[in-house]
Amino acid sequence: MLTAARLREDVRPEGLDWITALRAPQVKKLARSGDLQLTLFDVQDLAEITSPDFPGERLVACMNPFLEAERARKRESLLAATEADLAKIAAACARARRPLRGQDKIAVRADRALKRRKVGKHFTTDTGEDHFSYARNQDSITAEAKLDGIYVLRTSVQAGDLEPAQVVTSYKALAQVERAFRAFNTDLDIRPIRHRTEDRVRAHVFLRMISYYITWHMQARLAPVLFTDDDKSAARAARPSPVAPAARSPKALAKAAAKRTGDDLPVHSFASLLTDLATICLNTITPADPALPGFRLVTTPTAVQRHAFDLLGVSHRLGVA
Repeated sequence: MLTAARLREDVRPEGLDWITALRAPQVKKLARSGDLQLTLFDVQDLAEITSPDFPGERLVACMNPFLEAERARKRESLLAATEADLAKIAAACARARRPLRGQDKIAVRADRALKRRKVGKHFTTDTGEDHFSYARNQDSITAEAKLDGIYVLRTSVQAGDLEPAQVVTSYKALAQVERAFRAFNTDLDIRPIRHRTEDRVRAHVFLRMISYYITWHMQARLAPVLFTDDDKSAARAARPSPVAPAARSPKALAKAAAKRTGDDLPVHSFASLLTDLATICLNTITPADPALPGFRLVTTPTAVQRHAFDLLGVSHRLGVA
């Protein structure tokens, strides 16, 4: 979202700091120019570098071995699938019955296969009037593989405000924004928007923002009875580096495995806990004897419900005299 144009025209004029990531071609350029030395990752997984292409800005280069393995797996999968498509073209040219002929026709089919998965740069092909052959470009594959798992963060935040590790942690907090968007589109039903005027559309979105704000704080308070990790300090302490994938704390893993809390209460998702709490209702009792006055009775909460209300700091009789 933070393109060069947005930074130049929107962010900088407002005096805002920002953190974003470089695109793959920019990372390759840094490696070719020598600003990014791959030997930096021999003994560490993150390092701060500089480049004349980004004056007055900080660059934090990171190496994630899990991302490296995933990129290698995905590339091999795409190469294998593309090879299978190219093999079909070669077989069509070599078959005895109605073989594929014509350099233009063969080239069109090969080009379509090479572009389908965007790995055409890793293949060399030979196309003729009555034949087609292909091979992997190992030099191209090896060159790309050298940058597997490497990404570079770019920020305007000064070193005195955020250390390199904190830059990585702050950037990864983008996952919270992604979860918020997912919540808007699922639980909070931000769409469809059935309004037409600007004020009403803004009001609609504003109410959904307030709803998300409330649910975020509710989930934070209810974490001990949810599958949410409620021992984040232990999880952070067990994490060797902010570049490494986030891990759940031993307490959260035990809670998820047993599906019981430390108080031997069942563990809920946020949605299932709300469904459970929704069973509490206010009953209006009208005795059969007209001489007796009517009265109201609130459902007696279960142990789980009582604990949830205690965590929220509210009473199940809230608003009931």
